[in-house]
Amino acid sequence: MEIKELTRAEEQLMQVLWQIKKGYVKDVIDLLPEPKPAYNTVSTIIRILETKGFVSHTAYGKSHEYHPIISKEQYQTFAADKLLNGYFDNSVKRMFSFFVQKEKINVKEADEIMKLIEKFKDK
Repeated sequence: MEIKELTRAEEQLMQVLWQIKKGYVKDVIDLLPEPKPAYNTVSTIIRILETKGFVSHTAYGKSHEYHPIISKEQYQTFAADKLLNGYFDNSVKRMFSFFVQKEKINVKEADEIMKLIEKFKDK
């Protein structure tokens, strides 16, 4: 199954659904920051997410309980690949260098990354 890119609003709702695992539109709205969007807006976006294959639902009468069918990890992989391929010519070195130059990685994080690399080399 091909994963599609999410809009900012869709991704915000998916973050909530990944967090709560399943819920109704009201449950999603409750966890959104102020100013809260209208119920109909959230409902429409969730239905779009369902059309895109990210979400499914269980019907209880007229109520729908939604749950993710694409995991956060699956979307992270998709988004990381898109970032790496689209902006850094598929080079982790270029991407890492970019984050270091933009001061998005501090010394402690760089040290942790080096430890992960060493652990990976040992395998």
